[in-house]
Amino acid sequence: MAEESDLERTEPASARRLEQAREEGQVPRSREVGAFLVLIVAAAAFWLLGPWMVQRLAEIFRRGLRVDADLAREPLLMLVRLADSSIDALLTLAPLFAALVAAALLSPFFLGSWNFSPQALQPDLSRVNPLKGLARLVSWSGLAELLKAVAKASLLGGVAAWILWSERGDLFAMFAQSIPVGLSSTGHLLSFSFLAIVAAMLLIVAVDVPFQIWQYHDKLKMSRQELKQEGKELEGNPEIKGRIRQLQREAARKRMMAAVPAADVIVTNPGHYAVALAYKSGMQAPKVLAKGLGEIALKIRQLGAESDIPIVEAAPLARALYRHVELDQEIPSTLYAAVAEVLAYIYQLSNWRQSGGEQPLPPRAITVPDELLVEDADD
Repeated sequence: MAEESDLERTEPASARRLEQAREEGQVPRSREVGAFLVLIVAAAAFWLLGPWMVQRLAEIFRRGLRVDADLAREPLLMLVRLADSSIDALLTLAPLFAALVAAALLSPFFLGSWNFSPQALQPDLSRVNPLKGLARLVSWSGLAELLKAVAKASLLGGVAAWILWSERGDLFAMFAQSIPVGLSSTGHLLSFSFLAIVAAMLLIVAVDVPFQIWQYHDKLKMSRQELKQEGKELEGNPEIKGRIRQLQREAARKRMMAAVPAADVIVTNPGHYAVALAYKSGMQAPKVLAKGLGEIALKIRQLGAESDIPIVEAAPLARALYRHVELDQEIPSTLYAAVAEVLAYIYQLSNWRQSGGEQPLPPRAITVPDELLVEDADD
């Protein structure tokens, strides 16, 4: 049961899933918003520019219907006049067309913004697959679209029927009116009908927009397993990251061990700590080449013995160097005096090996500043 619940799409889509959907061209869409906005803009354009457009178009028609003897004898002139009249009509209607185009382009902002997706333009044969198309028709989404279309047609048809029934007296009266009066009555009737249709469209938009947003997010819902997998992809698989860290530690350890033969001395706390130090010409202070606890410390001592590197037992200094100095870093100035005692012994030991004489004794009581002291759990 737990596995089934993890596979059910019950969780809201993550920000990454929403971004991927936008890249694929999947955004909330409502055709009703575009249609409503186009109707509103058309109404505003007719309200502001209607008288001027009607006057210009009437003049174009009067000029086009006027009989000219010269045009009757020259067909080519008739074509030129027709072209001129067509251009004038298009220029007259151009503001209306521009407003409608702007409304169509701005409609996506009501549900977010424009979204250009190259992926959506790529050919996809599954879109023309008749089986998948049939499956979409009989799916819950297809049923919802069918019910929405039926409701929309019923609402708009009902509004149109109500207008015709309520204005039936004026419609029949137009047959007895003169042409100017009839045209005026027709204009008022069309305006009233247009406003009623726009009001019905507003109701459709108020229902369709929340439905489209809900349907979009419901379609992108994710299962718990998908959320876990996405988290692993974003943060990295813990097992892989652990393996990478392990390999990095092993590589660093190998590099550290390879640097042990270049050390001048190994400071130890027998059985626990080991720190390899080097002090070459050009260094401002001694540097830690390797350090370790337990088995690593034992390995450092073994490599030091194989390379004939002196080993000095100085527990407080070894613990302080291990805790407070990183690899390939120079020791702090507060440890100069303690390390100088060790290096002085190393130089004396080197001279004794070359010249003989009395063997120097290793330092016994090396002082470490109190702020750098580190207690050993087994001390």
